[in-house]
Amino acid sequence: MHTAYHSIYKHPLPENHRFPMAKYELLAGQLKMEGIVEDERWIQPGSIEHDSIRRAHSKSYLETLENGTWSKQEERRSGFPWSPELIAREKTIMEGTRLCGRRAAQGDVALNIAGGTHHACKAHAEGFCLLNDLAISAYDLLSAGLERILIVDLDVHHGNGTADIVGTDPRIFTFSMHGAKNYPQTKPPSTLDIALPDGTGDAEYLRLLEGALDSIFTSFDPQVALYQCGVDVLASDKLGRLSMSINGCAQRDRLVLSACKQSDIGVACAMGGGYSQDISTIVKAHANTFRIARDVWT
Repeated sequence: MHTAYHSIYKHPLPENHRFPMAKYELLAGQLKMEGIVEDERWIQPGSIEHDSIRRAHSKSYLETLENGTWSKQEERRSGFPWSPELIAREKTIMEGTRLCGRRAAQGDVALNIAGGTHHACKAHAEGFCLLNDLAISAYDLLSAGLERILIVDLDVHHGNGTADIVGTDPRIFTFSMHGAKNYPQTKPPSTLDIALPDGTGDAEYLRLLEGALDSIFTSFDPQVALYQCGVDVLASDKLGRLSMSINGCAQRDRLVLSACKQSDIGVACAMGGGYSQDISTIVKAHANTFRIARDVWT
């Protein structure tokens, strides 16, 4: 099991954006303290190469991103004021997921401390996502010779950016299971979407997920999986609107990771969202993903 780690404070953000990012430093510390990830299994990504990004994003958008020529409306849509540090941080996170994807292509499980930026679209930023690491990694794996990539997106918010970029590409199966009434308002179709009513709890969620995974692995036969494992499905989440417990969220991860292991394919995980009031709840839920990955792959 490999873990991509990058300090968010190497590229500091404005103070009002720091709290949501603090979970990454706390999660890394928890994993190190518990010894969940061995010292030699940590990956320190650099900055992703431009060629890897341009497979998923338009040339004009990348020029705007690089040059900082966003309009005020585009800044509001992204959720961030533009800065060189912001772009450098995003590129490092993208490289973390790309490297995890390459490890997964070798049959391993690899997890990015951050990532899961599934709202970034082909030609614009959205919802605190500037570049889409899931789509970038999928196209990177296709460029390396793979033919069937599965993206499993279990963040409570629909993966609209991923669907926008991938579209109907038959080589990439996109599966999004999300809150029906949650952000974003416009949800372009994934290969498979399961929209959940407010208040969905553990039993119904896990039943639907297990059935979907069985169907996908039978019909699509993926060679590798990319897993967006946001923990904003928790009942305690300020933005989630579902009613899952910490244990139910862990069972969700076990279903996905076990399905990959049983099908003899690797999986790259990106942490995605998590907005519970108590940050220790977020860290605990994310740490469970790492524990389960370690258990399934040993």
